[in-house]
Amino acid sequence: MSGSRTRGATVRWTLVGLLVIALLGGGGVVAGRTLMSGDGVPEGTPARPELYTPTPVVLPVDPNAPAPTVSGLAMVLAKVSNARDLGELTGQVSDPLTDKVLWEKDPGKPLIPASNAKILTAVAALLGMPADRRLTTKVVAGADGQVILVGAGDPTLSAQPPGAPTYYTDAPRIDDLVKQIRDAGIKPTSVAVDLSLFTGPSMDRTWDRRDIVGGDIAPIKSLMVDGGRLDPLEEYSPRTPDPGIAAGEALARALGVRGDVKQMRAPEGAKVLASVKSAQLATRVNDMMRFSDNVLAETLSVELSLATGGPGTLDAGAAAIVKTLTDKGFDTTGVTLHDASGLSYANRVPARVLDDLMSGIAGPNHLQLRVLLDGLPIASGTGTLADRFDPRKTSGAGWVRAKTGTLTGVSSLTGIVQTVDGRVLTFALMSNGTSPDVARPALDAVVGKIRDCGCR
Repeated sequence: MSGSRTRGATVRWTLVGLLVIALLGGGGVVAGRTLMSGDGVPEGTPARPELYTPTPVVLPVDPNAPAPTVSGLAMVLAKVSNARDLGELTGQVSDPLTDKVLWEKDPGKPLIPASNAKILTAVAALLGMPADRRLTTKVVAGADGQVILVGAGDPTLSAQPPGAPTYYTDAPRIDDLVKQIRDAGIKPTSVAVDLSLFTGPSMDRTWDRRDIVGGDIAPIKSLMVDGGRLDPLEEYSPRTPDPGIAAGEALARALGVRGDVKQMRAPEGAKVLASVKSAQLATRVNDMMRFSDNVLAETLSVELSLATGGPGTLDAGAAAIVKTLTDKGFDTTGVTLHDASGLSYANRVPARVLDDLMSGIAGPNHLQLRVLLDGLPIASGTGTLADRFDPRKTSGAGWVRAKTGTLTGVSSLTGIVQTVDGRVLTFALMSNGTSPDVARPALDAVVGKIRDCGCR
């Protein structure tokens, strides 16, 4: 496609050039000779203007911009929010500066959130742990020349070679561990892995194991490389069914060590031979939001459980999310979480909770959450919204940032939108019962109306 556009552009500009020369006739040739000969500028030619260096500035939104009225917004959304393509719709729209609810439709009714459950995970993670928290993956000494790779719960560890891109931002690398081991003059004889940090089942009972090959999830282990992907840069790459052993095998290959990789617990007080640190928590959370990464969501929830004194299990991770949000003052009435990623059809979340959390992110009361706005995809621009909000069909392109959620029969959208008057509003919309192919454009149309709404 791009090659065709390039060739087409070349032909068009060639024709334009020939047409100009034909129109100028001999004058075109004379003009060319004059310019190339270095003759002086003809009299009366204006002086060349001084070069201007632009200084880009990001201007804050006006906190005094007018907000829509409740009655005005209700009138504008009455028809579009009842579209047949939306199936069963619940929703809420708020002003995060005043905490005033401007529009609602069954906001307290719990529906399946799909990946909008990750909003709960993201907020809980940043409320329950420091934003600059990092995880340290270590290689320790075993017996008889063995090295043991100890999982720290970081699935962003990458087996990509030096200089090659990684899927996750600022990912630590197996290669850095290898360099430290070699620089220390150590020649390992075998490789083992310690997966003891996470306990319990590695897959929630409500998940479909076919999603491992489908690329949506991998068994959640405390040690993984590239999120368990077989193709480390492909979002929906098939995943390995045994990510802990696969991580050890990646280290063994890089070290040139042969033999099976075994699972074992590292000895207490074992000598640390090498270590690498993950990106900061805020970075990892935003990667989860931007890519809607299920593996990151699940490992973050277990990390939260461990950080708050709980066990390293998936069930404890989901429970830690709800508990943290409740402890921090959010009303979680109606929330049922079976997982942290939203893969489970057993999850239930009211639209009110999602909108309250988004108001917490965008409003003035939880400034540590503001960083999450950076991870929200931009309408018709980035991430999971790159192909949404077609400007030919609805408003909102560039003015909406939101987290999407999609399962069969489930579509959800929660985020922020700046109205034509410059007021930033939050919204949460959840559609159950229709195909995402029709529900997603219908959701975009609702938000587009909010964008266009002065409604005073």
